[in-house]
Amino acid sequence: MTTPLEVVDRVIDEITPDLIDLRRDLHAHPELSWEEERSSALVARWMDQHGVEHRRLPGTGVVAEVGPEAGPLVALRGDLDALPIPDLTTDAWRSTVAGVAHACGHDVHAGALVGAALALAEAHRREPLPVRVRLIFQPAEEVMPGGALKLLSQGVLTGVSRIFALHCDPSLDVGQVGLREGPITGASDQVTVTLAGRGGHTSRPHLTEDLTYALGSLVTQLPAALSRRFDPRSGVSMVWGRLQAGHAANVIPASGELTGTLRTLEADAWHRAEALVRDLIGDIVRPFGVDADVLYVRGVPPVVNDFEATEALRRAVGSALGPDAVASTAQSLGGEDFAWYVEAVPGAMGRLGTRTPGGRTFDLHQGDLRVDERAVTVGARVLAAAALA
Repeated sequence: MTTPLEVVDRVIDEITPDLIDLRRDLHAHPELSWEEERSSALVARWMDQHGVEHRRLPGTGVVAEVGPEAGPLVALRGDLDALPIPDLTTDAWRSTVAGVAHACGHDVHAGALVGAALALAEAHRREPLPVRVRLIFQPAEEVMPGGALKLLSQGVLTGVSRIFALHCDPSLDVGQVGLREGPITGASDQVTVTLAGRGGHTSRPHLTEDLTYALGSLVTQLPAALSRRFDPRSGVSMVWGRLQAGHAANVIPASGELTGTLRTLEADAWHRAEALVRDLIGDIVRPFGVDADVLYVRGVPPVVNDFEATEALRRAVGSALGPDAVASTAQSLGGEDFAWYVEAVPGAMGRLGTRTPGGRTFDLHQGDLRVDERAVTVGARVLAAAALA
């Protein structure tokens, strides 16, 4: 008798060229968070063509379901949105949208989830699956606090007992999946500080409120102060990404802005961070006489992988790819809104290798990111196996 996993393997083998084409189509037509109209329509069309029950979510996103009406309900999640980053690759399927690219691998995630949906649907047609599987094609993972919260409010986890996801990891070879019990990502918030004060000529700084100097003090002193106010084991990291002030070398500006991210490995530190950041900013800029407006956007907590779900994902990787495919992985400070799902139900996220063995190690959120496209079918096999584990 043919097992469901054997059917999954055969179906994915048959549709591999189509899944690669789908990934390339998504890559060539990236869409920013909450704008994933074409991507959602494309996923829905694939579900239509292969007879998979599904529904479009309000706005963007798709939820599909496979399996019997009764029994346990397991969810699989992929994401659809791209980043406001130019595509620097030279591939024939490079982005056709100026300044937007799938630089985080969400095109791979979506392609893998489509593959898992089609393979599980065919397995269920042959013999009823032991579980019902809900496949969540989520919008807006790349913005804080993440599209997952909106989907949760729409009931996408109603009845779900366990959830799984994969995220591209260009530091792992294709065919490997990194697993870790407990926290696997960090919490992440966005901090924007706008300063305002009396500007003037650089020859008379004593007659101004030297806003540029105040910004410079914030750049160095806020991270330093935070490092002494939190337990170092909490992994608090304040890193600035953008500083804007002034237009001329001899003019002290009257306004300026500083934007960065605060990340931490621990949920307790994350809950304390906002109040402390606001207090410290006030203390640092007070001697300069400038006014500080702080926009603190709470992002996501850490993704904490449940022990039993992690073990199920480990079994899934072993059955789909072989025991040597499981790799250990460290906790990252990168934020992931999958965290909201695993706060609601037990679940686990694995890291999907995308590096060609012996090839270059790329980095996520960079315009030159390239993936070994075999990761699409590897991901499809693992996700399908996780649903059945």
